[in-house]
Amino acid sequence: MSPKQKTKKAALKRFKMSAGGRILRRQAMKSHNLEKKSAKRKRAFRRDQPLAGKDTREVKRLLGR
Repeated sequence: MSPKQKTKKAALKRFKMSAGGRILRRQAMKSHNLEKKSAKRKRAFRRDQPLAGKDTREVKRLLGR
């Protein structure tokens, strides 16, 4: 019997899987200097963004999938 594959905990905290199997990430640029950003732009930061296609394979490996 082979050993169980472990999840990288750092990746688990940063990414999540959507119901359709896509990997979602947080939006960058939303932690500081918010006064100069428009309300519309800040609202858009709330939504999780899908991960770029090239990164998906590597992140799935880190998540143990």
